[in-house]
Amino acid sequence: MTVQGAPYFGPAESMAAQTQGGSIPHVLEVMARRYVGEHPPHGPVYRVTRENAIRKGRDHAYEFPVRSMFPDMRTGQRVYAWAKLWIEQPHDFIFALRCGGEVKLYHNGEKCFGSSPEEEAAGPGEAAPQLKVKLDLSRGWNHFVLELGVGANGGCGAAFGTGNRKNKPYHFLAPSAEREGEEGWVYTAPLDRPLERIPGSDGPETATGAEWFPAKGGDVREDGRLERLYGMKPAYTAYAWSKVANRTATSRKIKLAGTAFGPVRFLWLGVEVYASYKPGEFFFELEAPPGAGDLIVQSECDGHGWGFQLRELPPEAELAAPRKVHGYAGEWLHLGPFPPESAVEIADYLSLDTVADAGTESFFWTTVEPGAHVRPFLENELFGRWNYPLGVTMTGLLETGRLLGQGELGDYVRRHVSFATSVYAYSLWDRERFGAAGINNQLSDIDSLDDCGSFGALAILAGRGHTLKGASAAADDIAHYIMQVQDRMEDGALYRQIGVSPSMHNTMWCDDMYMSVPFLCRYAELTGDARYVDEAARQLLLYKNYLYMPERQIMSHVFDVAKGKQSRTAWGRGNGWVFFSLAVLLGVLPETHADYPKIISFYRELAEGYLRLQGKNGLWHQVLTDPESYEESSCTSMFIYGFALGVRCDWLEEPESYTRAVLSGWDGLCSRAIDKRGNLYGVCKGSSWSYSHSYYKHDLGWNLNDTHGIGIVLLAGIEAQRMKEALAGEGRRQLPGLRQAEAGSV
Repeated sequence: MTVQGAPYFGPAESMAAQTQGGSIPHVLEVMARRYVGEHPPHGPVYRVTRENAIRKGRDHAYEFPVRSMFPDMRTGQRVYAWAKLWIEQPHDFIFALRCGGEVKLYHNGEKCFGSSPEEEAAGPGEAAPQLKVKLDLSRGWNHFVLELGVGANGGCGAAFGTGNRKNKPYHFLAPSAEREGEEGWVYTAPLDRPLERIPGSDGPETATGAEWFPAKGGDVREDGRLERLYGMKPAYTAYAWSKVANRTATSRKIKLAGTAFGPVRFLWLGVEVYASYKPGEFFFELEAPPGAGDLIVQSECDGHGWGFQLRELPPEAELAAPRKVHGYAGEWLHLGPFPPESAVEIADYLSLDTVADAGTESFFWTTVEPGAHVRPFLENELFGRWNYPLGVTMTGLLETGRLLGQGELGDYVRRHVSFATSVYAYSLWDRERFGAAGINNQLSDIDSLDDCGSFGALAILAGRGHTLKGASAAADDIAHYIMQVQDRMEDGALYRQIGVSPSMHNTMWCDDMYMSVPFLCRYAELTGDARYVDEAARQLLLYKNYLYMPERQIMSHVFDVAKGKQSRTAWGRGNGWVFFSLAVLLGVLPETHADYPKIISFYRELAEGYLRLQGKNGLWHQVLTDPESYEESSCTSMFIYGFALGVRCDWLEEPESYTRAVLSGWDGLCSRAIDKRGNLYGVCKGSSWSYSHSYYKHDLGWNLNDTHGIGIVLLAGIEAQRMKEALAGEGRRQLPGLRQAEAGSV
């Protein structure tokens, strides 16, 4: 464990040791560029999901309802389910398992769990206890096989999946060579004998000696008749989408010929190029520039048939699926069926982020195989993910881009935000259709402030002057959740009646000021509705009543609602969240507001308390009151941010000592926590809570480049730079250390 006096790296490796290490803009640029370079803006991964009795529940665990799938299954028979999971780096991971009957779990061909009667459901229809199964995951493909038998209670089945649906909503992939790229599990019918071989690696299904389901739908190059997908629906329409690729270096006329089974319209690059109102043979030409273009076919059912089939294209051209869809080798994606008189703008659906609403039903793109759906999945570790640490990380990048005049950083942030908001409506539909969304797992299933407030505030900031699809609807839903849904005490204070684990039930965390107050402030600015600023001020004062420790002038991390008392633990980042939120609120709260005197007084009291606890190296500690706990970067940055903003905005009555604290803190970060490559050390990992300081000191270690810290370090540097510029611009006297620090500034 790192303690005071022991830096995270040698002095020569520090940012401060570099030629421009004293320049705040340079440090910000290096850190921002490192982050963007390591997290490229890959879009979602599209995969086939087949109609399957095995599907995710809302907790993102896959449910195996074997008894309902095979009601005649006998004692002694077994059903096997098989899937695989890709892991980037080897690590331990805790999976959740519930046993409806006898269960054996195999990992990479080796048995790792077998249920006892006490671990199985007590009776039919009763919930089984949730078990935690810790596995050593290997780099690469990890294969999982569940062996499911009838238990003493007559039940059979299981639920298995991630033990952390918020941060690791794993989706498993079909494991066999025949289904490469598909999402989901494959399974056998009840077998009288064990499998000849428990599969532990990629291979054909036949090598296991069993037949696996769900059955594949046959050749993807079928005859093009849409009855196979939709049935016979007179006057309904449907769309097929492909790409025609001209593989030459010049524009060419490409001849298309085939058979229509009902009325059809062909659109090439958005323009109608051929139409026929009756079935029969067709022939026409396309003027195709080099490269690939969209070919869309609208088919109508005339009561006798619908659809079309193209014959072979000339050798200089080829058809290809319009998007890479893993698990699908076909050339066409399909959308429909739309009822008569539907006003369809097919261009609205080509971004593959919008559900088609046909009145009584809604749908998304599919393959040519019945029951084989196209779904987007988020498979990036960070880019495009919606969670609260990334809310502050992206805010830091956004503001860094503005300070440095580097618009590409803002573009990167907006791409990240729009990745999530553009599929917001889709993710709600996907959750209802498939049990849990493959994208936006937190935004699509909000049940805590962590899920919405931080990133929601970022989405509002990123959307200023820009149109981000879905962002407005998401912001409105978040505001409704905070104001109308989130649990509250009798006096209106936000708290966690139900936490993500039993230890978090009936608690109030000072962290939740950041999860609510900045969003309420940004939403008030967005809507012009002052009620949201009023609510932000009210919450901060209520939290002061529950969590403030006046004798120390700092905050307790948690208030135990069940016991009616504070935890009395002085966790650094928890205090930082409060101070950061106070600074955001003071930035928008009118001085004429009824609560302004109380809010500014609270800010100043906390500032005094935090100032006294700054360490000798300029950094604050993981446990604020324990200088033997490690120097923690995220809380240090939030105190720098709050002090620098206070100096610049004249919120502090005696600013000189706070100015020195800002400069000392920033110097400490650059010399002891930020290395020359822009890596950030000493950020406490995600926390639970405790009555013991020892938990925070010894059990909560730090992570390298943790997103709980990157953004707030950037914001701290931005405010420190603005403070220096404001002081220099106003001609104030130079404080000790200020002149030297400015010498390295850009």
